[in-house]
Amino acid sequence: VQLQASGGGLVQPGGSLRLSCAASGSALRINVMGWYRQAPGKQRELVASIVTGGNTIYQDSVKGRFTISRDNAKNTAYLQMNSLKSDDTAIYYCYIDRQRKTSGPVVTERHWGQGTQVTVSS
Repeated sequence: VQLQASGGGLVQPGGSLRLSCAASGSALRINVMGWYRQAPGKQRELVASIVTGGNTIYQDSVKGRFTISRDNAKNTAYLQMNSLKSDDTAIYYCYIDRQRKTSGPVVTERHWGQGTQVTVSS
């Protein structure tokens, strides 16, 4: 399983960025797609996630500003980030939770993409 993340960069406060995360591999059976972020000196925190059916979860600080979506046919998730603030500056990590069949019970695995730097600064 591989995750290809893209879309980070430098933006001024109030600006927008769109992150993408494309998963590839065989028999992916993706359940959840989402992003965490980690700012310097802080712990990694969940930003947003979306399940196959479309239900979403957002961190309180990004509600109303960020929108997560996914294209199940393309195994790709998107994070539209609007009204960006300096506090949003961090490395953003996309992830998937997928189910893998075994000879026993189904196993849930988490896979991570490479970090994408988002810098909000004037």
